[in-house]
Formats: sequence, structure tokens, C-alpha cells
Amino acid sequence: MSEFTVASRYAKSLIDLAQEQGNLETVKQDMERFIAVLRANKALQAVLQNPIIKQDKKSSILDALFSDKVHPSITAFFHIMVRKGRAGILYGTAQEFIRAYNEVKGIIHAKVTSAAALSAKNLDALRQIIAGEVNAEVVLKNSVDPSLIGGFVVTVGDRQIDTSIAGKLKKLELHFNSQVVKI
Repeated sequence: MSEFTVASRYAKSLIDLAQEQGNLETVKQDMERFIAVLRANKALQAVLQNPIIKQDKKSSILDALFSDKVHPSITAFFHIMVRKGRAGILYGTAQEFIRAYNEVKGIIHAKVTSAAALSAKNLDALRQIIAGEVNAEVVLKNSVDPSLIGGFVVTVGDRQIDTSIAGKLKKLELHFNSQVVKI
């Protein structure tokens, strides 16, 4: 079974437990904190993934770092995963938990890349338009790419809308190339 499948199943179990106990929001915030710590500390990721390091040592490290900072159900969850030899996929499981949480809550992440930074008013208007189209709450991230010249590119899931000048010039170039008369 792939690590992704296993991580998804553990994440789903944690989501179900958190919903049953009525602390889904707390668990989500704690999992985001856990992800942030692991992203910032590659050595901790390496320790958790190392099969040579004993399980009790991994549990001790996780307790020292998180026991008083996260909900007790998360600490218990960490112990279960370590005991089952799944410490190496804790990071992937935490990411899958956030993805599953977003799915449960109907939250979609979108990205808008523009030639210049968009104002808060423009971002809010774009967020509302996207939310109306996908019928979900939208978390919109803005990044800047001056090579677009003007306009923007919106990405929602696997869909992309390119209204940039660079994109239009590329389409025009492709059109002209396809219309060239061969002599």
C-alpha cells in the first residue's frame, strides 16, 4: 500500500475522531502548527523517517516538542503512529489531514498570479467571483510575476484561466505559426 494511501487513511481517522469529540478546529490548528515545525526543521523530519532510531526515542522527541502545545488527542495519535512504525509518514498524514479538513469544510485554495500585486479590494472581488463559480469558500493567494506584463492567471484546482498579456501574445504567436503559408 502506498504511503499516500496510508497517510490518507490515518488523516481520515483523525478527522473522524476530532469531529466526534467536537474539537475539529483545535486539531486543525495543532496540525498546521505541527506542519510548520516540520517544514522549518528538516532534521526532525529525518529523525522521524529514520528506521534505525527506536520508536521510544521518536515518541520522546515528539512529547518534548508537542505534548504541552497540542491537544491530547494529537499526542495520542502521534504515539499510535510511532508504535505502528508509521512515524515516517507523520508529515504526509498532517498534510492529508489539512486537505481532508478543507474538503469537509468546503474550502478551496486558489492562486492568482499577476504582473503587479493586487489590492485587497481586487483580491476580495476576485475571491467572491471564484466562490460563486465553484460554490465553495475560497482561500486566495496572490503572487507576482512581472513577466506576465499585465493581467493575471487564476488557478483553481486543475483549472487555469490566463488573462495575462504574455499569455495572449503566446496564443497570437501560436495562431500566426499555424497560419504560415508554406512555399
